[in-house]
Amino acid sequence: MNAAAPAPTPTPTTRALSWCLHLLVVGLLALAAARAVTDGRPHTGAVVAASAVCAAVYAAGPLLPGVRRSRRAASLWLAAVGAGWLALLVLSADAVWVAFPLYFLQLHLLPRRAGLAAVAATAAAAVAGFAAHQGSFGAAMVIGPALGAAVAVAVVWGYQALYRESERRRRLIEELTATRADLARAEHTAGVLAERERLAREIHDTLAQGLSSIQLLLRAAERALPARPAVAAGHVAAARQAAVDNLAEARRFVAALTPPALDGTTLADALARLCATTSAHHRITARFRLDGHPVPLATAHEVALLRVAQSALANTVRHADATSAEVTLGYGTDHIALGVADDGTGFDPGRPPAPDPDSGGFGLAAMRARMHALGGTLAVESAHGQGTSLTARLPLDPPADTTPEARP
Repeated sequence: MNAAAPAPTPTPTTRALSWCLHLLVVGLLALAAARAVTDGRPHTGAVVAASAVCAAVYAAGPLLPGVRRSRRAASLWLAAVGAGWLALLVLSADAVWVAFPLYFLQLHLLPRRAGLAAVAATAAAAVAGFAAHQGSFGAAMVIGPALGAAVAVAVVWGYQALYRESERRRRLIEELTATRADLARAEHTAGVLAERERLAREIHDTLAQGLSSIQLLLRAAERALPARPAVAAGHVAAARQAAVDNLAEARRFVAALTPPALDGTTLADALARLCATTSAHHRITARFRLDGHPVPLATAHEVALLRVAQSALANTVRHADATSAEVTLGYGTDHIALGVADDGTGFDPGRPPAPDPDSGGFGLAAMRARMHALGGTLAVESAHGQGTSLTARLPLDPPADTTPEARP
């Protein structure tokens, strides 16, 4: 409340209160001097001089930098102001009114206990001084200074409580802002990681699978040379076609469009074409079967099911040593199911095979992540020597042209 106090950064309200307090002190000192002159009281000169000295000491406080920074310097300045006021109180009864602004100064500059003691001492001095000038003592002389002291304590303590509450709210807002910023960064990081995982799945199920198929075809052509050039030429032609398809897939992948296999066709046709291509390029017979009546699907569902079928057939070709595989697409009342079964060597689902360095090791984990991202499930049944059966199940949702899985 006072510019002389070592307080927090002043606000317009606190500056206005400080100026009001300054004007009140100076006004009351001027009033004591003026009444001494106009009423012709004894010791008029001493009263005017004491008022001027007290005003000068008070005015020096806001101008001294040490008073603003040091509580000890502020306490010494307050003691000097109090001494000047006591000298004036000895000379004039009108100085008793200056006790009221002094209460605020003491409560503001001193610690709570010291401030209360100073206020009590000032009130007692004011009562004693006024009684001495009046030549008598009564209850009414105590009420004024005591009531003024009580009002000052209530106002200052109330202001300090409000200030502490405002500071607590300010810190809470700062913490909330920092927390929201941290949350935004965490969400951004999670989004980046999720997008990386999605891209990893896409690359594994498209580019990596295509390149792996090309590698297998070229190895087959290499084994056929030089004894069977016609067979080798067929493998090379199949590898060339796979490279063309893979290039188209890469271009569509970069453009964030639907897979070429789904361009202008249905999911069932795309799966049938996948089986035919797999049978033509590899030593395995892949068949497709459709159960139920097809219904429109969201793009993300079609993409996910096609990717699962591509990845499952690729795993069958590379690892299962199977002679046949069957891809089944079934439409139920509230779900759609994709099944891929083969007659290969099988494996223990509880202990899946070690990741294939050529494929990056994303197979089953990527398929399961795709299904979970759309609220579906993926189940694998297999045993050594009994083949493998994979079932991907998704709930039927209203079709949508743009979904998170299909967006770039």
